[in-house]
Amino acid sequence: MNKRFYSVTRDLHLYIGLFLAPFVLVFAVSVFFLVHSWSPGAASEPGPPRTVTGVLIPNGVENLDGRERVDAVRAVLDRLGVAGEVTLIRHIRNERRLVIPVIVPGRETTVDINLETQTAAVSTRTTGIWDALVTLHKAPGPHLVAIRMNWFPMRVWKWLADATVWLLLFLSVSGIYLWAVLRAERRIGLVLIAAGAASFFGVIYALVR
Repeated sequence: MNKRFYSVTRDLHLYIGLFLAPFVLVFAVSVFFLVHSWSPGAASEPGPPRTVTGVLIPNGVENLDGRERVDAVRAVLDRLGVAGEVTLIRHIRNERRLVIPVIVPGRETTVDINLETQTAAVSTRTTGIWDALVTLHKAPGPHLVAIRMNWFPMRVWKWLADATVWLLLFLSVSGIYLWAVLRAERRIGLVLIAAGAASFFGVIYALVR
């Protein structure tokens, strides 16, 4: 029974680790850009705006808030051929305008809707692959909870990010188990665990003291 359990755990540890490798790579690489606020290459300048007239805008959309407003403008964005995650909706009351940044990893589209004239100006700029990694890193976070994850592909990414966390926990626990049953590796394993714990608590102490 123990041998069978060890064999199954070892295989799961290996194959789940291989499956998670691309996701861990995305988070590992993007954290450098988050920490240092830097990415190679520069985002392109927005191209000439595309103006669309006769835009059908839901009545009272400017009076809505949160997810209700996002859902209302989603139909407008679909008619304009703009797909992506709505990051916020800025309402400029004195000009009766809605400014809507829409993000697809690596690309940002700004839709400027004039509620008075029922026109929309659509401009797009390329932000690049490195910015796309940062977007994916930050997307499942706690900011703008009321409206975020409003684009289906981004919701799929959130599910994958959640799965990555749980599977990494499994890898950690199964790794400790696989190490514990190998008698020859116990001493070096204890040294590494102690070194890791000392580093972690040392950093915490330095931050909070």
